Amino acid sequence: MDVGVIGVGVMGRNHVRVYSELKQAGEVYVYDRDGDATRDVALAYEVTPCPTVKELLGKVDAVSVCVPTPFHRAVGEEVLAAGVHMLMEKPLCATAAEARELMEKGGDGQVVGVGHIERFNPIVAEVQRIIRDPVFIEMNRHNPASLRPMGSSVIEDLMIHDLDILLHVLLGEGYELSAAGNLDAASALFRYDGTAAFVSASRKASKKIRRIYIEEDDFTLEGDFMNQEVFTYYRPEQYGIENERYVQENIIEKVMVNKVEPLKLELATFLDCARKGTPFPVTMEQAARDLVLCEQVRALIGGR
Repeated sequence: MDVGVIGVGVMGRNHVRVYSELKQAGEVYVYDRDGDATRDVALAYEVTPCPTVKELLGKVDAVSVCVPTPFHRAVGEEVLAAGVHMLMEKPLCATAAEARELMEKGGDGQVVGVGHIERFNPIVAEVQRIIRDPVFIEMNRHNPASLRPMGSSVIEDLMIHDLDILLHVLLGEGYELSAAGNLDAASALFRYDGTAAFVSASRKASKKIRRIYIEEDDFTLEGDFMNQEVFTYYRPEQYGIENERYVQENIIEKVMVNKVEPLKLELATFLDCARKGTPFPVTMEQAARDLVLCEQVRALIGGR
């Protein structure tokens, strides 16, 4: 299956690299409005540059769209009109309204997915397998300040990953929402029946953090998205006082995680879905719902 990448910035370049390594991919074609960037990536990964999006779409069966978020709707409409299978990098569009408009352009037989890459992080499946009745969930996604141009707030840039996991993997709908912060550092509190979920994101940190923490009645789980590690802590019900300090013994288990590169799994899954005509795990409908939630959080912090 011949594939293309539209947009070869930081993320697009990674897509080109992975496609060039995947056995499911045939010829790889690239386009960026920056001609020099197109040529550089083509030379680096021995792929074929294209002078226009139209020419690229005429050569490929499937395409990754990795352009800046403000251009997602326009490029997405062009891809859908060409009848090519599409993986759109997250967020689906700049706004929920644009996402709904793009969804209306989808053609029959096209596989369209959205690149919420953390869905393909192996710790997510392990967490989903382990938890049963959480009473508290916390997810933190903090970044140091970046020189990379930002076309969106920290909510659409970082928090959206954890909102997507909360909505579509862990707890779903049926919550009350409150939020605080600003467009560079924000937090949201979800109140479910019997469960509280706290999500924070920042672009002002001095330390990069990608963490999930879950408490249940009989164990605590802690996971690291970057290191792809999960630990569970169980109480053996043994307590004591040593040197006038309270002591609680815990049984700590390190969960066996099959570590993989999430982007490689995501793109391999996309090509398999395109070849078989089956839905991609992250649908346009789910991604549009994520944008609605992002806009709700923004409104609550006064960042409309």
